[in-house]
Amino acid sequence: MEAFERLKALVAQAEADVAKVDAGNRAAGTRVRKAMQDIKAAAQEVRVKVLEQRSAMP
Repeated sequence: MEAFERLKALVAQAEADVAKVDAGNRAAGTRVRKAMQDIKAAAQEVRVKVLEQRSAMP
């Protein structure tokens, strides 16, 4: 599923900034919060696609 692959990519991209937040980098915190919003939207997209497929099943 394309939407799930996008979700995985977003999580992978945020990983480096999450490590920087642990080191005390405040700018990385801002980037992580934005990434989390994008991840939330991507997760919702996956959820909708799954429901669409479920509805289409006999």
